[in-house]
Amino acid sequence: MNPYEETMNLNQTVVTEFLLLGFSASPEQQILLFVALLAIYLVTVLGNLLIILVTLMDPSLHTSMYFFLSNLSALEMGYISVTVPKMMVSLISGDKHITLVGCAVQMCFFLCFGSTESSFLATMAYDRYVAICNPLYYPMIMNKKVCVLLAVTSWTIGIPAQVVQTGLVFSLPFCSSKEINHFFCDPAPLLLLACADTSINETLTYTIVIFFGLVPFALILFSYIRIIATILILPSDEGKRKSFSTCSSHLIVVALFYGSGILLYLWPQPNEFPENGKLLSLFYTLLPATLNPFIYSLRNRDLQTALKRNVWYK
Repeated sequence: MNPYEETMNLNQTVVTEFLLLGFSASPEQQILLFVALLAIYLVTVLGNLLIILVTLMDPSLHTSMYFFLSNLSALEMGYISVTVPKMMVSLISGDKHITLVGCAVQMCFFLCFGSTESSFLATMAYDRYVAICNPLYYPMIMNKKVCVLLAVTSWTIGIPAQVVQTGLVFSLPFCSSKEINHFFCDPAPLLLLACADTSINETLTYTIVIFFGLVPFALILFSYIRIIATILILPSDEGKRKSFSTCSSHLIVVALFYGSGILLYLWPQPNEFPENGKLLSLFYTLLPATLNPFIYSLRNRDLQTALKRNVWYK
């Protein structure tokens, strides 16, 4: 055994819990952050829940487009619930501890929801592609059975890879420090605590980012190239306007999700996870989930009409 390995073995310790450092803030700032997070969390959950309920209640929204949208809304509620409630409890109680098992569960769910959202955005782009580029065959192609199959696939396709990634992270020996310089259990700051070679973990992370990030993005890009090409040759200005309107909300959501994800995961990381890295993570976690209900409700006339008919005027 070489001196390096001996030193690493001496530094290893049995870790049963971690300490989430969160953001460096005064007690007054922590209270303000708690209030802001609580407001954002309630708005996000209620907004996405409203979309799900309206989609279920209104027969005019029983189409593949709104079926996938309601699934996306359910996903967003889960996504934000993995990290924000724990963060709020830490802010208000001052207890920043999280058990090893709790940390692993939080990481696994966060990663699974991320790959699921990427898959759903690609599925929704395909749905719009079929609707605009093959309108005559749309009801036959996007029938109920196909929609359910696509939804189940989107929900489950990323689970095996993310479970393996989580398992590999927590199979590493950790050094004496148990402080995670983050507000939730993310792989990057956890790997900094490992007393072993993490090259396999890093390779797997980039592979997963490519497969569940860049590949769906390429499919979305291809779909919209075909969609735009089809819209531009439509003879009616009204047809062009309506087609662009049905796609614009999805494009904004895609830009939010992938824009923040690219900044977070492809930006060069220093040896320590800095405050701006945590801010990017918070942006990536909160912004798409919070804004999605507003983006779809403000830019979608059918959804606006359904909301008025089933909620506002009752």
